[in-house]
Amino acid sequence: MAHIGTSDLEVFPLCFGGNVLGWTADVPTSEAILDAFTAGGGNFIDTADGYSQWAPGHSGGESETVIGNWMSRHGNRDNLVIATKVGFKTDRSGLRAENIRIACDESLQRLQTDHIDLYYCHFDDPETPLIETLSALAELVQAGKVRYIAASNYSAERLQEALDVSDTHGLPRFVAMQPHYNLLERDVYEGALADICASENISCLPYYSLAAGFLTGKYRTAEAVAGAARESRVNEYLNDRAWRVLAAVDAVAAAHNTSNAAVALAWLRLRPTVVAPIASVTKVAQVADLLASVQLDLAPEDLRMLADASRQ
Repeated sequence: MAHIGTSDLEVFPLCFGGNVLGWTADVPTSEAILDAFTAGGGNFIDTADGYSQWAPGHSGGESETVIGNWMSRHGNRDNLVIATKVGFKTDRSGLRAENIRIACDESLQRLQTDHIDLYYCHFDDPETPLIETLSALAELVQAGKVRYIAASNYSAERLQEALDVSDTHGLPRFVAMQPHYNLLERDVYEGALADICASENISCLPYYSLAAGFLTGKYRTAEAVAGAARESRVNEYLNDRAWRVLAAVDAVAAAHNTSNAAVALAWLRLRPTVVAPIASVTKVAQVADLLASVQLDLAPEDLRMLADASRQ
């Protein structure tokens, strides 16, 4: 198990990304995936109130609802660390105090629980004073509805400003940061943001750890990308650097007799400040590749090969 920042949250060093639940994985498949993940030792599940409002006929909250129904049937809430987010759902956008209060109650209802272990600000809201946002989150912590708070998609400057506001006013601090970070996306996190996380004991929990599936190797041609759920994002990776990175992942995976997904996730897990990469699958059989990453020890030469390939 791994430890999140200054909190007492102990988590499996891999987090299951719930954005697919009830979307690209239908409800029975979603529940089977969660069964397989927890059977393999996983206890950490990430979702958001806005998942999956982008899908036709969805309005947001679908992922939380799937998780809530699944936990209710299994009676396993106390064995899990549940993270969700506020600020992205279309009818609950932004980080004003009243919006946070309402959104939290709605998430609790969908999750069928009385508390959220880790509650993220999904995106920074520069229109709302940080003191207002953090005070509202503090009220939720005081009420027992939220255990710890975290930030997602914040710049280094805004993260530091939020920490300073918390310290000045005696408010709860962010204990984790969720950035877009993987072998193909290194610039946003590595540097000032990673430095703050290291100096302030904030855990990094990267999303899109598999680069929207590209690093698994399933998108090796433009034809394979066509019609994919994340087609527009994967198309951004159809370039020489991405093919170079994929070739390096292929080589390391072959050397260890494991999957590309396991290699890409193990690389992230071994990065400074990273506690648990976030990844998702749409088929039960794919869960084994995620779980394999936790036991995979990459050699120094593996890390050098991956670093050289991913250098800009």
